[in-house]
Order: sequence, then structure tokens, then C-alpha cells
Amino acid sequence: MTHLAGRCSFGSMIIACVMVVQVAGCSGNAGSEVRLTIRKGSPFREAADSLAAHRVVRSARLFGIYAKLRGHDRSLRYGTYVLRDGMTWEQLLDALRAGHGIVHSFTIPEGFTIAQIAPVVDDALDIPIDSFDVAVRDTALLHRLDVPTPTLEGYLFPDTYTLPDGTTARDAVRAMVERFEKAWKPEWNDRLAEIAMSRNDVVTLASIVEKEVQRAEERPVVAAVYLNRLRAHMLLQADPTVQFALGKRPGRVLFKDLRVDSPYNTYRVLGLPPGPIASPGAASLQASLFPANVPYRFFVAHPDGHHEFRRTFAEHLEAIKMVRRAAKADSTGH
Repeated sequence: MTHLAGRCSFGSMIIACVMVVQVAGCSGNAGSEVRLTIRKGSPFREAADSLAAHRVVRSARLFGIYAKLRGHDRSLRYGTYVLRDGMTWEQLLDALRAGHGIVHSFTIPEGFTIAQIAPVVDDALDIPIDSFDVAVRDTALLHRLDVPTPTLEGYLFPDTYTLPDGTTARDAVRAMVERFEKAWKPEWNDRLAEIAMSRNDVVTLASIVEKEVQRAEERPVVAAVYLNRLRAHMLLQADPTVQFALGKRPGRVLFKDLRVDSPYNTYRVLGLPPGPIASPGAASLQASLFPANVPYRFFVAHPDGHHEFRRTFAEHLEAIKMVRRAAKADSTGH
């Protein structure tokens, strides 16, 4: 009997010791966040070491003992967590057991279409593609943004997103739309009146610029070329709009492609297409609002992506010949 009492006393000492260290282990900077990843299949010891490395707990060993005494050292959900600095050990255990604080991150590059964005978001959040397709047709968001097209194409802002576990397709789409609204500067609304364009017009132009340009310094020039063509009542003849109409990946546009019957075929339909063909970044939006002051109406791309800009069609034909000669010389080594 005396022996059992001794064991109980010793266990109480351990718990008391751990509880004291738990209080001492709280940094007191409540509110700041710590991001860490607990790898799939990792033991609790590794999770405790990670928490200590990020200074969420001061002692990985004692936190492990505390978890074992609570019977929670084998209950662990894997993933990337965002945890508040200053959480108690009991709160940490609850979070690790239930997955509270797990987040999912994904990046949408500039120039991605909804068709390209959907699998990225669906993979990160583990949601059906069908639900994403419904979310991008949210009539409330379309009305809020004054978008005349059936989907939010162009308004899902390219950026890196970190969203909590359980985020729905609708939540994700709203987050990307809100990021677009935040990126759109208030002073740009005044600029719209100056250039006699709607915001949808600018986003549409910017999406074409985004798909055409590989070098940042060329964005304002390419935007100027298209605006010059619009003012001259010329066809835009933008290859990316044809690719969008056909649902094709970026690449060479063939003559047969130019026959596609679509309002997005700018080789046949005058003016801008009905809406964006991809999600433009802030730089392309800026370039479309404030294009370069140049007289060019034509451009042709070199194999490395940079362009030759020309004023007249005759000059453009000569530029095409020059680019082809240069490309041939590079391929033959002469």
C-alpha cells in the first residue's frame, strides 16, 4: 500500500513539474502567429521538436511527457498549421488532435485561366471541380464587380493564398475576388474616365497583355499597341484570344484556328473580346491603364520572347523576315 502511494506521489510530481513548465513555456506574445508543418507519418516527438524549434513550447521533451500523461501522444493530424503564440499546452494538444489551425496554401500565377486555376485550388483544398465551376458563376459576385460575362474569368487575382481547413469553393473564389478588389487602386477609377474605358475593358486588355508578354518592361508597350489598334478601328489580332476561344494551351496559332466562330476571336471580331481571357497581375493592369506613349501598331516575337515593335504593316513584314532570319541563324549556328 505504501508502495502504491509512493508511485502516485511521484506521478503527481511529474504532472506538477510539467504544468509549471507549461506556464513558463508560454511566451506571452498572444496574437502573433507561428506557421509550421507536421509531416505525414511523423511521430509525436518530431511534432514536439518542431513546436520547440518555432518556440511555441520551450521544451519538446516536457511537452511530450505532458501529452503522454494526457493520453494524447498518439493523436495527431498532419498538415501545415498556423498557431497562435502563447497557446496553452492543452490548447495545442486539442489543435493537433482535431486539426484546428490547419491551413492550405496554393499559388495562382499571373495569366492563369479559370480552367488552370480550378485544379490548383481543388487539389489544395480537396474540393470537387464541379463546386468550383459553380462558385465562379456566383451571380452576386458578378453583379458586384459589374462583370458582363457568365464567369469571373480574369477576376480571380493571381497570388499566394493560405486558407483554413474546410474552406469551400465559394469561400476560395470570394477570397480571390477580394484580393482583386484590394489590388485595384481607388485612383484607377478616375483613370477609367480619362481613357474612356470600363474596368472590365481594362481587365480584358490586361489579360491579353499578360498572355503576350514575357518581359516586364514590354507590358506598357504591348498595351499601347493594342490601344492604338482600337483607336484606329483595326482588328486586335491577338493570338491569345484565339487560344482562349479554342480552349488551347499557349503555343503556335495556325491559320485554321483563325476561322473559329467566337466573340473572342479578335482576328474576326472588331474591338476587345467580351471579357478577360485570364487573370492579369497588378503590373499588367497598371500597364493597361497607363500605356507607353508610342506610335506602334504591330509587333512580332523573337523565340526568346522579346518583341520587335513597328508603326506600319510594311515595317512589320520586314520585322517578321528579320526575326525569322535571326531564328534560322541561331538554329544552324551561323
